[in-house]
Amino acid sequence: MLHGKEPMGAPRHLAPARILIVDDQKPNVSLLEQILHKAGYENVRSTTDSRETLSIFKEFHPDLILLDLLMPHLDGVDVMKQLRPHAAVRSLPPILILTADTTPEAKLRALSAGAKDFLTKPFDRSEVLLRIGNLLETRLLHRQLESINDRLEQEVAKRTAQLEVARNEALERLAIAAEHRDDDTGNHIQRVGEISGQVARVLGPSPNEAELIRRAATLHDVGKIGIPDDILLKPGKFTPAEREQMQTHSLMGAKILSGSDSPLLQMAEEIALNHHERWDGSGYPRGLRGAEIPRSARIVAVVDVFDALTHHRPYKAAWPVDEAVAELQRQRSQQFDPDVVDAFIEVHAEPKVELLEGHAAHG
Repeated sequence: MLHGKEPMGAPRHLAPARILIVDDQKPNVSLLEQILHKAGYENVRSTTDSRETLSIFKEFHPDLILLDLLMPHLDGVDVMKQLRPHAAVRSLPPILILTADTTPEAKLRALSAGAKDFLTKPFDRSEVLLRIGNLLETRLLHRQLESINDRLEQEVAKRTAQLEVARNEALERLAIAAEHRDDDTGNHIQRVGEISGQVARVLGPSPNEAELIRRAATLHDVGKIGIPDDILLKPGKFTPAEREQMQTHSLMGAKILSGSDSPLLQMAEEIALNHHERWDGSGYPRGLRGAEIPRSARIVAVVDVFDALTHHRPYKAAWPVDEAVAELQRQRSQQFDPDVVDAFIEVHAEPKVELLEGHAAHG
């Protein structure tokens, strides 16, 4: 089976490599084990039953497989087909075919099935070790490249997460800056965001969309930054001109948030622009009706009005909670989407909405 001069030793950095031998002839296996051990390879496993290959593969995680081609039960090609689904493409170890079948068809069949190299028996000891060394070097380089790629991906993910945190902080501060104009606690935006997310979860269908609405809803009134204090903080009723100017905050908010490819900012723009539209079409700024109004804005419209009613503002006292709920119900199918009102009532009945009532009590 073997010929040639005494084989060379394994490079030190390759000695720990895990090598699996699969050959139905015990003398062949014993000889290969002897060569590998003498060369300095420390982790060698073998089997003469090709049906055991998969279980050994899963447990041993070889770096290289020396595989006979012609075997009973499962031949070498069958073994390779069996292994492939159990290893990621980039992590499948190289396979060196050792066979007495010297036909071109056998070589083509083996290489087509995934073998990386092919040697016919009898083979030269030194050549076997050279081929093994080359395949293991390639395997090591691939592993190193995978490790580098993994570290780079982790670093990119870390940087992306840091940028996302920074962006979220900037958006939160922007929302708070706008809210402090007429709510010195800044709690209104937090309440509207939290309850809007809860209502969205009741309506379904996507938890991801509900979370997006929760975060985006805090920016619904960011356009108030552009409204003069003498209008925004006016304790009495607006004149027609003042009301018209006040209503521009929807357009201002949408303009501030426009032009981003961020799903969060896109939804925030959608909410800022449309949360004063009415179900019956009498709202502003565009007079949208019914389902023409984005669902996110329909949700925020209900929650925003409820929170505004139940909290003190410069132009009004806080309403009792039960009266505010009754007002929402009166406005079903007029100002508000009836399904959203029903979802809000369901959320409002749950204990987690006590935060809203607690703040209302302190109006």
